[in-house]
Amino acid sequence: MNFFRGVMGGQAAGPQPSGAETIQKLCDRVASSTLLEDRRDAVRALKSLSKKYRLEVATQAMDHLINILQTDRSDSEILGYALDTLYNIICNDEEEEQDEAAQKQADDLGAQFTNKFIQDPEHVTLLLTLLEEFDFHVRWPGVKLLTAILKNQGPQVQGIILVSPMGVSRLMDLLADSREVIRNDGLLLLQQLTKSNAAIQKIVAFENAFERLLDIITEEGSSDGGIVVEDCLLLLLNLLKNNSSNQNFFKEGSYIQRMKPWFEVGDDNSGWSAQKVTNLHLMLQLVRVMVSPVNSPGATASCQKSMYQCGLLQQLCTILMATGVPADILTETINTVSEVIRGSQVNQDYFASVNAPSNPPRPAIVVLLMSMVNERQPFVLRCAVLYCFQCFLYKNQKGQGEIVATLLPSTIDANSISAGQLLCGGLFSADSLSNWCAAVALAHALQDNLTQKEQLLRVQLATSLGKPPVSLLQQCTNILSQGSKVQTRVGLLMLLCTWISNCPIAVTHFLHNHENVPFLTAQISENLGEDERLVQGLCALLLGICIYYNDNSLENYTKEKLKQLIEKRIGKENFVEKLGFITKHELYSRAAQKPQPVFPSPEQMLFDHEFTKLVKELEGVITKAVHKSSEEEKKEEEVKKTLEQHDNIVTQYKELIREQDSQIQELKEQVTSASSQNEQLQTTITQQLSQIQQHKDQYNILKLKLGKDNQSQPNSQGDGSQVNGLQTEELTQLREEVEELRKQHTLLETQLSEKDAIINALRSEAPQTAESSAGGLDNTDLLKELEALRGQIQSQSAEIGQLQTERQELLRTADAVSCDAFPGSDGLLDAAKMHELESRLAAQATEAERLKKEAKSSSESRAELEQQLASATSTVAILQTEKAKLQTEVKESKKEQDDLLMLLADQDQKIHGLKQRLKDLGETVDDEDDLDARDQTDDDDEEDEDED
Repeated sequence: MNFFRGVMGGQAAGPQPSGAETIQKLCDRVASSTLLEDRRDAVRALKSLSKKYRLEVATQAMDHLINILQTDRSDSEILGYALDTLYNIICNDEEEEQDEAAQKQADDLGAQFTNKFIQDPEHVTLLLTLLEEFDFHVRWPGVKLLTAILKNQGPQVQGIILVSPMGVSRLMDLLADSREVIRNDGLLLLQQLTKSNAAIQKIVAFENAFERLLDIITEEGSSDGGIVVEDCLLLLLNLLKNNSSNQNFFKEGSYIQRMKPWFEVGDDNSGWSAQKVTNLHLMLQLVRVMVSPVNSPGATASCQKSMYQCGLLQQLCTILMATGVPADILTETINTVSEVIRGSQVNQDYFASVNAPSNPPRPAIVVLLMSMVNERQPFVLRCAVLYCFQCFLYKNQKGQGEIVATLLPSTIDANSISAGQLLCGGLFSADSLSNWCAAVALAHALQDNLTQKEQLLRVQLATSLGKPPVSLLQQCTNILSQGSKVQTRVGLLMLLCTWISNCPIAVTHFLHNHENVPFLTAQISENLGEDERLVQGLCALLLGICIYYNDNSLENYTKEKLKQLIEKRIGKENFVEKLGFITKHELYSRAAQKPQPVFPSPEQMLFDHEFTKLVKELEGVITKAVHKSSEEEKKEEEVKKTLEQHDNIVTQYKELIREQDSQIQELKEQVTSASSQNEQLQTTITQQLSQIQQHKDQYNILKLKLGKDNQSQPNSQGDGSQVNGLQTEELTQLREEVEELRKQHTLLETQLSEKDAIINALRSEAPQTAESSAGGLDNTDLLKELEALRGQIQSQSAEIGQLQTERQELLRTADAVSCDAFPGSDGLLDAAKMHELESRLAAQATEAERLKKEAKSSSESRAELEQQLASATSTVAILQTEKAKLQTEVKESKKEQDDLLMLLADQDQKIHGLKQRLKDLGETVDDEDDLDARDQTDDDDEEDEDED
């Protein structure tokens, strides 16, 4: 003990040992002392030296300290000292006095000592086991030590904890600790544990982390809370960011509804503390994580719907329109509202209805646009307003129409400021950033909306007094040709490209101004500096769109003439090279990453996210269109027409197939109903068979009982009356059964009448089917249906036969009962009842015979119908063959007649030529008319002679 007094107490006489020697002696004492007190004092001394002699303690004492943790589990005090010493060795304390080199050296030492500690994964497992100790002096240092290890070597330690049994669950228990120090440090530990590890994030989430964290936030005062609320929010961000499983679990657990009270602000919002600003900023980021555009569309839409239904969106809009809100919170709120309404029609409609608390009330969109085009507003705020406007118009054709309508002459209100007026004002202001923002905003009002592109062509602007108004399209090209700043020209070119793309009418309006094409060709053909390359590329894109979407309505600017112009003045290769300048620009790839416009400075604000999609879509097709010849274009048009014809044919076949499918479905339903009826009949017959068998058994039992009673007491009147009573009850049951059988026969008759109606319908349809062109297929279908009906009739006939046999057995049983059971004087009444029963059974038998005859007649009629169908089919085939023969004979006879007519014509020409030659030779030749006259005269003379 004197040694420890020398170390911890006053100065001893003689030379003092160095720090390394002292640490070596303390390590030897820890390793060799048998008394727990000696080891505890040695570890306490090492703790006091661990900060000053960090390297020496780490290299000499780490193994001894780990051994203490393993062996001295019963003493919490020595465990606490050992854990504190290890924490001082591994932790990298960031001191302001240290320079960067010293801090880097300290960080390297911490990483080196951490690697040494986790070389054996059992050390981390041991540390997790110690965290189960409830003693404050063990648990708190253990939490701090594990947090420091995770900071230095996170991925390796995460892997060890992940495979450790119940490792994450032990750490989650820290949030339930009643001591706030341990709970708060447990939050820091879980922050480090959940960084960039989706598997641990899922485990922590399913250990009820969301419920516990939201409870802590509520207990600490929500946004008005302290640093603990910030730690909880950071942990929630770790659990939800880029983790779709946890996001879905958060939404399904109705935790979005619990976020609404966080954003309740009062009327007086001045004097917010820095901690409240930080907390509210993190809360807004948490909302944005749930509706981020990088999430799956389905999950985002579901969260947007929940936020609207629980009133969270309404609360955010309240903050948006409140006064006194700090600028950075207002900016983040605008970004949050933007993503909550993006692509959600219901949320976009609600946002359009929000009004600012001004006099007179103005729509929130108008108030935000006023901030966007005001150059005195902060740059980040103007970017946020532009993003909000873009999200409002994203997939919102209704909103696009409302914005464009504010520019049309019929809807302009001179007494109020509209969104269209603000956009036009920003488009033509002196501030280049306002020009760019207004151009991009107006382009989003036209995105994928052909109707609004055509409507915007109607907009007329008054330039100055005494001059006629010009169109908005013309004014944009005028400003473009005046050589303004690069940012302004880039914005206008993006607007024009978006406007005329996929809109031939807008292309025609643009080409109608004869100054536009020469300006574009001049811009593209010039050799300018690096700053102008982007403008040249956009001019090439605009000219390419004029070629690709040209409907050749202007003779001077058809597709072919524009391509010839490019080839002569620019060159096709040069044109394609200038077009490629757009995608090669360094700011293009940055804008293509995400929809939100985030730029470090106003000068770098050149590209819009949606415009990058348009460039990617059009660059390839424009290049092909420029290189194509007129013949290739004609071939493509012919191919398009052929494809359209094929599409029409395919559409017709699809309609035919749909009709056939509907017919097949109807037939299937009919078959299903018929099969269900058949099953019902079979079950009915089965029930009847079981009932008849039961009655047979009852009759046999009655016979035995009556025989015994007649032998034992032949003269007993009372017993006879009892037997007669039994017979009366049985006869009543027989009557009921006969009634049930009669009902069953009535049902069978109904079924037969329905089948007869089907047969008659088939007979009426048979001749029509025989005369149709597709007779063979219809006859086959009818034959199949007839086969099915025949099978059903045969099965029903068999069922009727079974019922008849069962009735006959019932009659015989009744006769036997009437003969055996009523020998006395009281049998007359029972004989009358039996006679009535026999008459009823006979009537049932006759009905069964009649049904059988009807079934037989129906089967015969079906056979006749089949013969008729077969004969009709053969007749159709014979007639078709005869018709084909006659058609061939007619063709041959026509051909022969044509040949004869040709021969006769040749003969007539020859005879006429011979007659002409005879006339030329001086011979008298009688014409046909003279011969006919002579023949007529000769005939008259003969008639006169006959009369004489």
